Amino acid sequence: MAFDSIFKAGLFQGHTVIVTGGGSGIGRCTAHELAALGAQVILVGRKPEKLAKVATEITEDGGTAHWQACDIRDEEAVKALVTQLIHAHGPIHGLVNNAGGQYPSPLASINQKGFETVLRTNLVGGFLMAREVFNQSMSKHGGAIVNMLADMWGGMPGMGHSGAARAGMDNFTKTAAFEWGCAGVRVNAVAPGWIASSGMDTYEGAFKAVIPTLREHVPLKRIGTESEVSAAIVFLLSPAAAFISGSTLRIDGAASLGSRAWPLHKAQPPSEAFNGFHRAYLPDVLKGEQ
Repeated sequence: MAFDSIFKAGLFQGHTVIVTGGGSGIGRCTAHELAALGAQVILVGRKPEKLAKVATEITEDGGTAHWQACDIRDEEAVKALVTQLIHAHGPIHGLVNNAGGQYPSPLASINQKGFETVLRTNLVGGFLMAREVFNQSMSKHGGAIVNMLADMWGGMPGMGHSGAARAGMDNFTKTAAFEWGCAGVRVNAVAPGWIASSGMDTYEGAFKAVIPTLREHVPLKRIGTESEVSAAIVFLLSPAAAFISGSTLRIDGAASLGSRAWPLHKAQPPSEAFNGFHRAYLPDVLKGEQ
């Protein structure tokens, strides 16, 4: 089997695209789709074993993938990484700033270290990767960057550190699009809502118990798939988005809209999901619920 992308074969032939956080979840799915469309994919993350596994999957499926472990929160490490990748693989045409992480907690219980750690992972690391890819490569030949946000438009109760970081990344996306446009560099972002991804299995306690009920708070009455996020990222990287820059695309089934004054009704008929990822699997927390 192969990735069932809606985009034409060979769309990214001859292109090199970095995917951070490519060892699992949305990053893994996006890397597979880009490779299936001809891109040379470079997986970046902190855990070599996960990166190597995904690279092997892509190779088995006929794609081209390399990997390099790096802590994107480390400025000097990021500088060295980008230099090394350009030397080994040539110009960087695309960057998917997907790496991130957070943990559930009310604001009153988050200490300074925890708050700063999440900001460094979800905001500072993405900035460092984008800056170095721009300075060392894209400033010379153009390119496209897609940053990862989340549904934080009405605040992010229970994960205020992540909400602050994602809001910052939204603004960074707009600023970078404006400042780097003269070099032919487009910068956009995607903001997924609740997506059936391996990341859901990292949560414990009360939040884990809530996950199976999340679909009831989505107008489309379901949770999204990794493929639906990946397709949006691929579009923003593609020539079809050549005049789109500084935008954030919400992928949340309209969950970020409306108010309690307008109650949600049952979907008739239920919304149909798109899932083109042949290696996708349902998170354990959702098994038996869909």
